[in-house]
Amino acid sequence: MTTITIDESALEGMESLLGDQFADTLSFCCSEFQRLGSEVHANLGSDNEAAARHAHSLKSNAAQFGAQSLSELAQSIEHALNEGNADIAQQNSASIDQQVSGSVEKLQAWFATR
Repeated sequence: MTTITIDESALEGMESLLGDQFADTLSFCCSEFQRLGSEVHANLGSDNEAAARHAHSLKSNAAQFGAQSLSELAQSIEHALNEGNADIAQQNSASIDQQVSGSVEKLQAWFATR
């Protein structure tokens, strides 16, 4: 089972910063999580440099919006690729879809309570 961790203080900070634009930005960010996760999978093994860039973007975006466990997973994939450990990156990427979907679900549930 995959543990999904959300940092609500990061979400509250972004909500405060973005004001009226928060809902649209959160929605876009959730779409980006899905796109970037797919790009990591698509490039892993064939273009590890691109996969590492997508993992880096996913790590940063997830961290900004409080998707802590997704950010940590993306970071582990990025680091493994940057260190030439494609096998470790492949193993870590096995749960990326679950992390993305679980994080999106929890972020949307959090927003629904606002």
